[in-house]
Amino acid sequence: MMTIRKLREQLRMGRSIYDLSLRVTYYARVSTEKVEQQGSLENQVQYYTEFIQKNPNWTFVQGYVDEGISGTSTYKRENFLRMIDDAHRGLFDFIITKEISRFSRSTLDSIQYTQELLDANVGVLFQNDNINTLDTDSEFRLVVMAGVAQDEVRKLSERLKFGFRQSIKNGHVLGNNRLWGYDKKDCKLTIIPEQAEAVRLIFELYATGKYGIRKLSQELTRRGHTSLLGNDFNTATIKHILTNPKYKGWYCGNKTQKLDYRSKKTIFLDESEWVMYPDPNIPAIVSEELWDRANEIFKQRSREVKGKATSYHNRYAYSGKIVCGTHGTHFQRQYFKTAAGKTEFWKCRIYRQQGKKACALPGIRTYEIDRILADLFEKLVGNKDEIVRLVLNSVIETTQKKDHSVAIGRLEGQIKQIEDKKDKLLELSIANAVTLQEFKERNQRFNSQISELEDQLAALRQQEQQAGENLLDPNLLEKALWEELNFTNGISSDVVAAILDHIVVREESDNTRIYLDVFLRLGQTASVNFKRDGFVLCNTSS
Repeated sequence: MMTIRKLREQLRMGRSIYDLSLRVTYYARVSTEKVEQQGSLENQVQYYTEFIQKNPNWTFVQGYVDEGISGTSTYKRENFLRMIDDAHRGLFDFIITKEISRFSRSTLDSIQYTQELLDANVGVLFQNDNINTLDTDSEFRLVVMAGVAQDEVRKLSERLKFGFRQSIKNGHVLGNNRLWGYDKKDCKLTIIPEQAEAVRLIFELYATGKYGIRKLSQELTRRGHTSLLGNDFNTATIKHILTNPKYKGWYCGNKTQKLDYRSKKTIFLDESEWVMYPDPNIPAIVSEELWDRANEIFKQRSREVKGKATSYHNRYAYSGKIVCGTHGTHFQRQYFKTAAGKTEFWKCRIYRQQGKKACALPGIRTYEIDRILADLFEKLVGNKDEIVRLVLNSVIETTQKKDHSVAIGRLEGQIKQIEDKKDKLLELSIANAVTLQEFKERNQRFNSQISELEDQLAALRQQEQQAGENLLDPNLLEKALWEELNFTNGISSDVVAAILDHIVVREESDNTRIYLDVFLRLGQTASVNFKRDGFVLCNTSS
């Protein structure tokens, strides 16, 4: 097997890479899918194929090609990554590519992958930069060249940001070219009457306070307003319409910001950072008063939903965990008022529905369950590390970030398919296979379909960002749990409930003495009875 050390020894003896018996491949890439760039790609492929095959000492290995992908990041380049894998599998000895930016315009990526290839005994020739990684001084030269390339990307990113900020300042209507209710041409918006009718109806119905987003979608369909695909309005589309100030004739920009030119990560800015003002260039579809009224309702409902951290059925620590020994039904939460305030307790569902004659079992108070579980905790549970693990899992599950990657990938794929259809439509128009009017109508239909999908995509990405902001720090959570498990600051229902599977209130219980069978999540069981007056725990056996 030919290794880097052996190759470098032969080069030091005066031989060139063209004299060595090597299996040689190439890597080619263009960063856009424009027609003129496709010609460039074909030229690259032809050049490197002929260049390698004409050398009698080399064995040609089929090259690797990526189309329409930027050089800033490598993780999206399928064939580039396949080439790296094949290098580890020993399928070739040497790679030829045009220049360092073909690998990556990121210094980190360039050096990382070049070093990885050298570790796999594969050299690289960056032809235009005259860098051959088999040369011992190549890494230093690579750092310099890659640094220049990365600085070019940073400058380009900054120029784009500056241009965008200036456009916002000058009042140009930038952003989405496909806005429901409007047609956009030359940075100017004009109203599409039939779509505007649906927009007005959305605001009017929602502002009554009687419609949620889903109910509103169904009502629109009932009244004959559907998406361009003939389906119900997507809820993400309705939310986008309701919250977009353009519909009241206001400009709204600077909603997002790219954090880093390398990762291209985009965040949604707080509303206080948006650039908003009345714009005479944007024709209003609804009045400012109606828009403001609808948005006040939307924001209020959003605050209410955000305040509910868990689902309805599991909102309380002991929901679904207390079982009637007579009927097998769950106890439900209630409370009664005393001079000291409200006292939470749990009663059989049959009792609540049909009265005492149907179920004579007494209610059980939350603080009673807390004290029983705290006592059992100390007596039965020796391995508190296991308890910490269970509680961590229980809490983290409720805040776990939902993976939207599959849905996002599906939407991106659908957008790509429609974009391909638009390209084919353009080709037909250039070939005079369709009339100009037919081209405009079909192109507008494609644009509106893409707009709907992009609204859904933006909503999912925003959910991902918000979920990421709400993730808990496991280390801080574990520290707090150990403090809670010592019960030094009182008993927390949420903590002790995490070790509980369920409790059965036995039939012999009455209002003076209560008998319970307690089943813990760690597998232990216990029989407990206590006197209610003054809460005297009489017996705990396991």
